[in-house]
Amino acid sequence: MQAVRAISGLWRWRRNPLCRATDLAEAWLALAALLLILLVAPVAGSLVGESAQDALQRSVRAQHEARHLVTATVVRKLDRSPLDSDPETSSGRDLRNRVLADWTAPDGTAHQGPALASLKDPQQGDTFRIWTDAHGRMVPRPLDSATASTHAVLAGFGAALATGGLIEGGRRLIVWRMARRRYARWDQAWDRAGPDWGRTGAGS
Repeated sequence: MQAVRAISGLWRWRRNPLCRATDLAEAWLALAALLLILLVAPVAGSLVGESAQDALQRSVRAQHEARHLVTATVVRKLDRSPLDSDPETSSGRDLRNRVLADWTAPDGTAHQGPALASLKDPQQGDTFRIWTDAHGRMVPRPLDSATASTHAVLAGFGAALATGGLIEGGRRLIVWRMARRRYARWDQAWDRAGPDWGRTGAGS
């Protein structure tokens, strides 16, 4: 808003005899900062977003190549993990039960171990799906393409905001330094005028 006011004031100050050089400099500085925000911030956000999108999509492809969805069979139900025993922490985990399960890895090896089954009341012989690596070790679900794109958009938006903030911060710093120099000149002028304060040209 301050930049907009300063820019609108450029036309008014153009032929204003009361306009100080520092006023005009601050107005042009505000105009330059606004143009940089409008031009540079979107470009920075776009570049960061595209870079993040490429990196995240590569990660998505790599994860889907390295992780496999296999079928596990319930051996027996296990007690709830102590980490999940708090009844106040209701979340999507409450729909999953800990079980002892058997599964076969993509490389053909047999595995057995605890797993979280998305079954309401798991019984022996029930089946469910889990993600494993090529050797049968359980791994988290791979990142999906839509989620990766969302993260990339957020990264680009954050980069644009950060760029705009840096430009505005630089403008404020320059204005602050200009104001300090102006006040210093005023102090020097007052010091020079101090001994003659209150006197008139008539020598009173």
